[in-house]
Amino acid sequence: MNIGALLEGLLGSDLPVALDAYDGSHVGPRDAPARIIVRSPDALARIVRAPGELGFGRAYVAGDLEVEGDIFAALALRDHLPDVRLDRQQWVAAAKLAGARALKRLPPPPEEARLHGRRHSKERDAAAIAHHYDVSNEFYRHVLGPSMTYSCALWTDPSITLEAAQVNKHELISRKLGLEPGMRLLDIGCGWGGMLLHAAEHHGVRAVGVTLSRRQAELAEKHVAECGLAGKVEVRLQDYRDVVDGPYDAISSIGMFEHVGTAQLRVYFDRCYALLRPGGRFVNHAISRPAAPRGSIFAGGSRFARRGFIERYVFPDGELHEIGAVISAIQDAGFEARHMESIREHYALTLRKWVANLEANWDACVAESSPGRARVWRLYMAASALQFEANRTQVHQVLATKTEAGRSGLPLRPRFE
Repeated sequence: MNIGALLEGLLGSDLPVALDAYDGSHVGPRDAPARIIVRSPDALARIVRAPGELGFGRAYVAGDLEVEGDIFAALALRDHLPDVRLDRQQWVAAAKLAGARALKRLPPPPEEARLHGRRHSKERDAAAIAHHYDVSNEFYRHVLGPSMTYSCALWTDPSITLEAAQVNKHELISRKLGLEPGMRLLDIGCGWGGMLLHAAEHHGVRAVGVTLSRRQAELAEKHVAECGLAGKVEVRLQDYRDVVDGPYDAISSIGMFEHVGTAQLRVYFDRCYALLRPGGRFVNHAISRPAAPRGSIFAGGSRFARRGFIERYVFPDGELHEIGAVISAIQDAGFEARHMESIREHYALTLRKWVANLEANWDACVAESSPGRARVWRLYMAASALQFEANRTQVHQVLATKTEAGRSGLPLRPRFE
């Protein structure tokens, strides 16, 4: 059996992409929008040693497996292999083709995270954040564009620019928070400072942002100085659990909640509640999982699969929660949940823009990180876009108030748009 025959038996003959292997075998249409190339027996060895998505992911990150052309078309192969696993007969055939390599454990690519210590301790959380966010600020600039905003944008129309869509998102959250001049805003997981700068420039607030990423904090502070907002905006390298200088009039958390963890949910929402003044508002913007998740590389209980690609390469210790459970946890902490909004389709559009940016700036991204790191981001962002489009992953904004004596501080019919 050659590799082409193995792949055809595994994936079927009616393939949307072409597959070529180092032994000269070929499967699929010659004019396919994407071509997957098995470059060496190491690709098979990795798949044999780690059946499922992790083996495929390792092979791609290591360069043993290549994807040329449309990455989204290539990922459509998942519909032909829903469990991303080999049955016993296919495993044996792949092992034979890999030869002696199948008996030897290949070292994983260096981009794979190896964290130590207690899960969601402050030290381990800092290491997890550093793994993902301290790649290179220039790398992120190439991928995210001038806004340097690493969360779901808000699209009034797919034709607008990514930067305009990110401004829309920051403005929507500002309106949900009811920001006014002189208010104090806390932004948890402030990234490179996008929300802080928008709130200070356009709504006159005094803003504090906290992040665990040293590189984010350094660049955010530079952005603050360049905008002349040093007296209004403060950026701290700080864990949210160590923030004690409340009360704040408003709190935003945009794309950080995925790092909190189930065991820390009560700690997280209790801290936010304690830091907010009575009548203050809190917006929690986060990726969620559906109530009945289907098998995917992103869902499976509340956390990413321990042996999965996302857990090992992208968001170590990341955990997703069903939105109903999130709202219940918010209210258990004492908040009144007032408004929930799903913007799932918006994240698919955002991710496709990021993938396009990465591919357009591929050489620069590789130079700023590594070939393997660029491959990780290409695979995970493209796969994520498809997940959001298929409703296998979601994203929600929840607005909550610190209601006391029945007073929420919201008008009877608030308008946020």
